[in-house]
Amino acid sequence: MTTTRLSVLRHLQTGSGALRNGPLASPPTPLHQQRRWARVQDVRFFVATACDRKQELKPGVLEKYRDKLARKAHEEGHADIDSLRAAYADKIDDLRKEFDAVVPPPAGGTAGPAPSAPSQQHSSLTHPPPPPPPQPIPQATPKAPDAPASSAGVKPLSSILDIPKASALPVKELTAIWRLRHASNPRSLCAVIPAETFATMEAVARQHPQFVLPVPVTARPPPSSSSSSSSPEEGGAEIHFLQWTWDAPTRSATVLFTQLAEYKARGEFAAPHTTVTHYRDLAESHGVVLMQGHVMDDRGVAVEDARWLVMCLQRFYGGWDGAGGDAGKQRAESRRRLLEWFAKGDRRFTVEGLLEEAERMG
Repeated sequence: MTTTRLSVLRHLQTGSGALRNGPLASPPTPLHQQRRWARVQDVRFFVATACDRKQELKPGVLEKYRDKLARKAHEEGHADIDSLRAAYADKIDDLRKEFDAVVPPPAGGTAGPAPSAPSQQHSSLTHPPPPPPPQPIPQATPKAPDAPASSAGVKPLSSILDIPKASALPVKELTAIWRLRHASNPRSLCAVIPAETFATMEAVARQHPQFVLPVPVTARPPPSSSSSSSSPEEGGAEIHFLQWTWDAPTRSATVLFTQLAEYKARGEFAAPHTTVTHYRDLAESHGVVLMQGHVMDDRGVAVEDARWLVMCLQRFYGGWDGAGGDAGKQRAESRRRLLEWFAKGDRRFTVEGLLEEAERMG
């Protein structure tokens, strides 16, 4: 009875399915058809997990190469594999450090389980984090110098005098202090020039910054041991080349004197034998310009020759134009023409005329 009921129920189930699907319905889905609920996994997750599992293979690797390691230990005189490993401990550590430098560890430190959200891992790998913003390069704050810097190597007046104290002195005391400041050096030159006189000289120097001056033999004392061995003959003269330079940071004007033969031989590389610097720091407050100079002791020029050149410099550049009345004005005009002729290369400029004007100062 029970068997009959089961067969009837099975027949009714099959028949009801045929009636429900109709005579043209497709047959039931076979049992071996692929199911549709498979999930998509990130392959990189399994790759990372496989890499992490390499740590578990170390004992197996050790067993695999035990014979070779034991042979290596025996060849190098080690008792066992552990002794061989201890001998190569430093090299192993270096190799690990190199490996860590090439393949840095994950951001979380040591390797751990893979993240539970594959989408976040995919985003971090596809879009790397932005580089850190560039750090500003620290710049050293320049220290304010005690005196203005000079590109020409000229010492400022503040390195010679205490300007605040000197500014409080009258001109007479300032002149005495300036001369005493240079009295101890026998090869030093100094002067205190009225500001108006130097302004006239500087105006002419701006137009004619280069010139030549003679040193007549009659204007010099008997030559000393420090004089040049190549002194001119009696009645002749030594010609010296001069050049003006200006330095704005130190408010100074410098004159460089060089022997003409030295200048012709070496040009701009010729070493001057005398340097004279004029400081205008106190021109407005005291109406004077302080001048100091130095004569090199290895250039074959005596200090008396340098003083003569400074006197000629002042006269040819208009420092004495107001002296001598009408005759003095005519002589000043003659000197001015010599300056212009020399600057233009005019043939009317002659050494004889230059020497004649220089001898008038004797």
